[in-house]
Amino acid sequence: MTSAAKKLVAYLDEHFSDFLSYWRNQMYIADNDKYIDHVERNGIEMFQLIKERLADPASSRKDIEHLAYKIAKERAETNMNIGEFVYNTNLGRRLVVKYALQSTLSMEELRPLIDEINLLFDQFLFYAVTKYAELKEAELREKNLFITQSHKDRLTLLGQMSSSFVHEFRNPLTAIMGFIQLLKFEHPHLPYIGIIDHELQQLKFRISQFLHASRKEIIESEKETFSLLRLFEEIIEFLYASIVDGDVEVSMDIDKSIHIFAYKDQLRQVFINILLNSIEAVKEKDKPRCIYIDAFRQNESVYIKITNNGPAIPEELVQTIFEPFFTTKKLGTGIGLYICKKIIEDHGGQITCTSNKQMTSFSIMLPA
Repeated sequence: MTSAAKKLVAYLDEHFSDFLSYWRNQMYIADNDKYIDHVERNGIEMFQLIKERLADPASSRKDIEHLAYKIAKERAETNMNIGEFVYNTNLGRRLVVKYALQSTLSMEELRPLIDEINLLFDQFLFYAVTKYAELKEAELREKNLFITQSHKDRLTLLGQMSSSFVHEFRNPLTAIMGFIQLLKFEHPHLPYIGIIDHELQQLKFRISQFLHASRKEIIESEKETFSLLRLFEEIIEFLYASIVDGDVEVSMDIDKSIHIFAYKDQLRQVFINILLNSIEAVKEKDKPRCIYIDAFRQNESVYIKITNNGPAIPEELVQTIFEPFFTTKKLGTGIGLYICKKIIEDHGGQITCTSNKQMTSFSIMLPA
């Protein structure tokens, strides 16, 4: 130890009680701090390490690192603001430098010693804050993992409950639809029979959505090659009552040569769902209410775009509309677009949404 370092250490020791008293009175510490009784003890330990480093600048940094990690764990456990710790540490730094400057040493003798003190504090803060950040990030990851898993568990339970509940509707619904067909055959002019049949078809479609979401829907059909234009013509015919009721103009520009090899019923479900959403959207605005269906083939892919001139979907919601149980509708289930995305991706395709004040478009890419 140099004579200057020896004098400074002796001076700091001599004024340690004053130093500690002032530091204790000026520091920030919450009354509910779990480790409130450790703060002063840690400060004293830091003071001792400063004296050791002044005595031997080449000594190992392990003690500084160990103390910093210990305090970082305490701060992370208390869930307190790390700013208080940084302030208290820098308060200690200022006091040590202040007492050093009040010693009888010349500035020439003090300059390298004060540089060493500042280096020690900088290292200490770096280790402590870095470790604190690592611990808080690990804690956040653990919380997110728990929340994600809990969410998945709830979705699984809800899927099981809803599929069991909805499945009970299938048998009576099938029977009712069968008798409706008989009534249509025996009494073709019976009032309202067409409306009843249409609403039952809509109910069957919603039930299929739930069962598909819960993965209990047994896909009995096989992949087949079919005309995309013909499929949309069938869908428009199926949705005719809803289109007329909403006073909606639907126009199609689909290359009649486009044929797709896929599960036809599943894609029908996707297109119906998007078109129903589009009809509901344009009904929120004055006429003209328009829906455009465009499709073309490029290389080995088919591109389908369903566009409506309804109100814009807020930008922050566009990225979440395909998530399960997310809905902006008062009576929505939030599974329709989730199922659409799942079906399209199961077919090796992609579905995206863009929206502005003029148009909202759902773009689908499928292998041809």
